[in-house]
Amino acid sequence: MNDLLSSPFLRELKVSVADHRFSQTYPFNIPAIRNLQSLKFHPKVTYIVGENGMGKSTLLEAIAIASGFNPEGGTRNFQFATRETHSILHEHIRLVRGGAKPRDGFFFRAESYYNVASYIDILDEEQNPYNPPLKNSYGGKSLHEQSHGESFFSAFLNRFGGYGLYILDEPEAALSPIRQMSMLARIHELVKRNSQLIISTHSPILMAYPDSVIYQLNDHGIETVTLEETDHYVIMKQFMNHKESMLSELFYDE
Repeated sequence: MNDLLSSPFLRELKVSVADHRFSQTYPFNIPAIRNLQSLKFHPKVTYIVGENGMGKSTLLEAIAIASGFNPEGGTRNFQFATRETHSILHEHIRLVRGGAKPRDGFFFRAESYYNVASYIDILDEEQNPYNPPLKNSYGGKSLHEQSHGESFFSAFLNRFGGYGLYILDEPEAALSPIRQMSMLARIHELVKRNSQLIISTHSPILMAYPDSVIYQLNDHGIETVTLEETDHYVIMKQFMNHKESMLSELFYDE
């Protein structure tokens, strides 16, 4: 029996009641966060989607910090800080954990992945020469010596070992559509290895994993939707099916 199916690493997120939850200060001035009381995680894959500014990355960041990860990304052992820009949301949430404890984990942030790559290089320079370099876990060479997309996929393919909690913020940022489909296959491999993933994304391709839940953040709060109901899918489908008319509207010169 799959232990994760009956006992995921994270079951639910609960927001503590505090006066400033209802204030106009960041991040509680974001409607989806201001109205959030609890959020149940899927035992396999949970998607957090929505338009820019709806609070996706803020919410994902808080989940990662509350889970013990560095705000800028990496494993729980990464302790560097380039600039502290994270919100205080993690101080006001409580994570309801399952009976199982992950053996592996990683917080991936597209916007700060350069800092993670630099930190790995620094650790390898300082490491005992008799110990294997950390870059061996990321494809065998410095992430800075790989293209942006290659370095992203090296982490997904080589560093993520399974039986882990993986929190990913816009992992598609440097991936081509073909690579995004490869990433979808990788997600399935990790799920089969008893992993749980929480993913913020704009990519309808990555959202397509069937055994999952999709939470869409908007100006009214958070709603559970299907892939076909997401704004991302609807707009992309409209554009591909009605390209000429949409281009005409976009380029209309009054």
